[in-house]
Amino acid sequence: MSLDVVTLLYLVASVCFIQALKGLSHPTTSIRGNLFGMAGMAIAVVTTAALIVKLAEGSIGGLVWVLLGLLVGGSAGALMAKRVEMTKMPELVAFMHSMIGLAAVFIAAAAVIEPHAFGIAAKGLPIPGGNRIELALGAFIGAVTFSGSVIAFGKLSGKYKFRLFQGAPVQFPGQHILNAVLGLAAAFFVFAFWQSQGGMSITAVIVLGFVLGVLLIIPIGGADMPVVVSMLNSYSGWAAAGIGFSLNNSMLIIAGSLVGSSGAILSYIMCKAMNRSFFNVILGGFGGDATAAAAGAQQQRSVKSGSADDAAFIMGNAETVVIVPGYGLAVARAQHAVKELAAKLTAKGVTVKYAIHPVAGRMPGHMNVLLAEAEVPYDQVFEMEDINGEFGQADVAIILGANDVVNPAALTKGSPIYGMPILEAYKAKTVIVNKRSMAAGYAGLDNELFYMDKTMMVFGDAKKVVEEMVKAVE
Repeated sequence: MSLDVVTLLYLVASVCFIQALKGLSHPTTSIRGNLFGMAGMAIAVVTTAALIVKLAEGSIGGLVWVLLGLLVGGSAGALMAKRVEMTKMPELVAFMHSMIGLAAVFIAAAAVIEPHAFGIAAKGLPIPGGNRIELALGAFIGAVTFSGSVIAFGKLSGKYKFRLFQGAPVQFPGQHILNAVLGLAAAFFVFAFWQSQGGMSITAVIVLGFVLGVLLIIPIGGADMPVVVSMLNSYSGWAAAGIGFSLNNSMLIIAGSLVGSSGAILSYIMCKAMNRSFFNVILGGFGGDATAAAAGAQQQRSVKSGSADDAAFIMGNAETVVIVPGYGLAVARAQHAVKELAAKLTAKGVTVKYAIHPVAGRMPGHMNVLLAEAEVPYDQVFEMEDINGEFGQADVAIILGANDVVNPAALTKGSPIYGMPILEAYKAKTVIVNKRSMAAGYAGLDNELFYMDKTMMVFGDAKKVVEEMVKAVE
């Protein structure tokens, strides 16, 4: 296979990846987007395998290792994807990001040890200066991505007692100064590696990356994990692109740049949705204000509560019902029951719509994927900016497991979440809220919506409560 053919096939794979991103931008084209992504990756893998055989002058020894890695990694990935629950999808994404970062570190280390095997230096000659900088930066970003993703995985899981893996932020005096010092130290060792190609220099860069990845993520609380997942996605892409420049691999450069830029754009969108500073996200310095608010004691106040039958009666006599799904619905695995409830209401002549907040759940698009799994019709699902204008005319807004994304405190100056765009469910004529208890959301704030005269609380597991509503509607 000639290098011209390799370049052409890599270009075709890159076009497939671009089409994949375009397709994944909307639920109706997401399946096509996934198919484009799989086709692009298949082309890239087969082309790379053929290139390895060519460079090895017909020897298949290197190809055997590649195929073995594909077999082990592909089998593990397929098994995990098949077994993962919807509520655990964010942890799976964080795990995948960590593996991409670690792969970048390993590739950089291998290239430094055997540069001639990668074609970036003739045997016995030093690595060119530009390649050294690219390798060092790729290794550093990969190390940050790996350790940061491991911390994010632990925080998302919520089942580890180790302090760094708990949802509450871990903060200490001088934290930002320490991060700055470590960043400057990493820059110094990148410069040293560029000057001398010393093994100790690149080792120091990688170690500092691992440490800095931990320190950047531990001060971030659970409420901000959707942004962290998106940010780490971007980091993993830039790590791959950096290594791609070193190895002169156009496929890695293009694919890494696509992932890095799209992840950065998504992070910016998430920050706007959560009223966070984009640069604070990058520097790992956000989440503190909300945490301070969480430390305050919640007032004991009375709420109006009702049963599933009461809620079903109200919805059955409404003209328009807007359903607001949240993480509590995902935990209860109630998406299929919700779809059945919507079908029963629609059969009675009720107009049913779903309102999706961009950061509802624990990762970007979590609620969209959840509803897609239950095969909820796409024309019933609306993003925040499209549905907010309709809450004022809605007879009922039913909130299932959501909290911060419907909290009117975002409209109050001085509130830790002031300015955060929310779903304006409080404007509906009647609000029904399903929660297990009156516990605060991730931001740790009391929700004034729950205490309004128009609001009725229905306590209990979302799946059980919704199933009771379905029976009552019938």
